[in-house]
Amino acid sequence: MKDAHGVVIVFNADIPSHLKEIEMWYSCFVQQQFLQDSHCMLVAHHKPGSGGERGSLALCKHPGLSSPALVHSNLEEDPEEVRVEFIKYLKSIINSMSESRDREEMLIIT
Repeated sequence: MKDAHGVVIVFNADIPSHLKEIEMWYSCFVQQQFLQDSHCMLVAHHKPGSGGERGSLALCKHPGLSSPALVHSNLEEDPEEVRVEFIKYLKSIINSMSESRDREEMLIIT
């Protein structure tokens, strides 16, 4: 059975130059490893009081990025959101591993 891999990229959403860096990390750790977008999670962290608009990032529509999960993080205003979204992400990785294992077992049986 192949190992399931996941990538979590955390960046400061208040610094516009980080978008170019995210493209590089995404390319190296997701695209070049042939991972599915569902195995990638982007966490856009906003510093308290930064006034960062949660919906303003167009990462998923950016040419260098496909459509990974995007979570906005502000630990002062909503510390639970990141935890809840990370648990969802881990569950999706586990489900993917389970489905892959089931497919491989069926191939062995048939």
